[in-house]
Amino acid sequence: MSRLIVVSNRVPVPEHSGDAPAGGLAVALQAALEEHGGIWMGWSGKSSGTREPAALDLKDRGKITYALTDLTDKDVDEYYFGFANRVLWPICHYRLDLAEYGRKEMAGYFRVNRFFAHRLAPLLQPDDVIWIHDYHLIPLAAELRQMGIQNRIGFFLHIPWPPADVLFAMPVHEEIMRGLSHYDLIGFQTDHDLENFAGGLRREGIGNEIKPGRYSAHGRIFKGGTYGIGIETKAFASFARKSASHAMVRKAAASIEGRDLIIGVDRLDYSKGITQRIDAFERFIEASPGQQGKVTYLQVTPKSRSEVPEYEAMQRTVAEQAGRVNGALGTVDWVPIRYINRSISRPILAGLYRMAKVGLVTPLRDGMNLVAKEYVAAQDPDDPGVLVLSRFAGAARELDGALLVNPYDIEGTANAIARALSMPLPERQERWGKMMDYLNEHDVVRWCDDFLKDLVA
Repeated sequence: MSRLIVVSNRVPVPEHSGDAPAGGLAVALQAALEEHGGIWMGWSGKSSGTREPAALDLKDRGKITYALTDLTDKDVDEYYFGFANRVLWPICHYRLDLAEYGRKEMAGYFRVNRFFAHRLAPLLQPDDVIWIHDYHLIPLAAELRQMGIQNRIGFFLHIPWPPADVLFAMPVHEEIMRGLSHYDLIGFQTDHDLENFAGGLRREGIGNEIKPGRYSAHGRIFKGGTYGIGIETKAFASFARKSASHAMVRKAAASIEGRDLIIGVDRLDYSKGITQRIDAFERFIEASPGQQGKVTYLQVTPKSRSEVPEYEAMQRTVAEQAGRVNGALGTVDWVPIRYINRSISRPILAGLYRMAKVGLVTPLRDGMNLVAKEYVAAQDPDDPGVLVLSRFAGAARELDGALLVNPYDIEGTANAIARALSMPLPERQERWGKMMDYLNEHDVVRWCDDFLKDLVA
């Protein structure tokens, strides 16, 4: 394969050449870019205010060039906080009630994608392979094609793709669908997302499936496939094994005082089902008086998009709910819920996962959910914990050793917590073993390789 060009909304630029990136996605993409050489382009995260953004900031790190652009205040408001996060995000998570349409924001979204295309085009060589990531940049291929770019262009959607009836409630759904048809390969997390996409083409009468995995729409033929994103399984398992010697992990273990630990780790977002999860934990404690004082639920929820008013309100709601449960159920020497509103480093997180008897991953809707996979990878093979997983997370299509729950069913989730805590060791090991085998085989490097192989085929 020739050079690889990656485009994403944000770009994790390492300080120095050879620095290890923080997350699994960055690890895989950085490895692919190192192998083929290339460019990773995206928004710097900074605003140029009312001034036109300066030229691209190019940073060379070995075989990779990181190309960063600022955006104006207006661009950030309309493209990022506006259309991407107030229309596309809620629609793709099936939340029509939270979508706020505004023509100004829609225009801003397409304008910024055009701006990205004009900044990227001069950097391209004829045989470069371009891989665009996520919902912020759906129209980017159409803008590049408009400029005469004929390169292979792939797109991967990290979040869910909704069914036709939900998608068609968005005023610009036709332009979004047309934008997707300009890619050579569209990758989704699960077969359900791909089915929803194909169903939308048929329902709208704009295209059809010519043969499995090959589609025709808007006068173009392109491929669509399922590529469930993985984690760096071996590295994360290694973090977890070594974590016992970490001072912070030892401190956490001592503070739990021999109680069973239940852990939830989520970005603060309405799609994560955090309030329903706290309700389920409360119901579990009320229904199991013998568990009072014997279990601690740790919810780690770093702040997210705090500039968006809905997220600020949600932060208050979750904190108040955790406080209410602690006030109602706690005792002088026992706080049922520990709620942490800040990020925790990956090595410490791996240690906390390994300590936890139950991983509670119950989003109302999620593209994949890598916390579920990290929880499994962090377990001790001799005494693994149990994953309680929402059936509406993409990971539920892959991790068949989890206890699947409907997060809207508070009683059912409470019962699953009780079952997880009392599950015998042989059953825990069998369930964990199946999932770990899958994660070892389908790690993030395999995900990256599979997608790129299909894109250039």
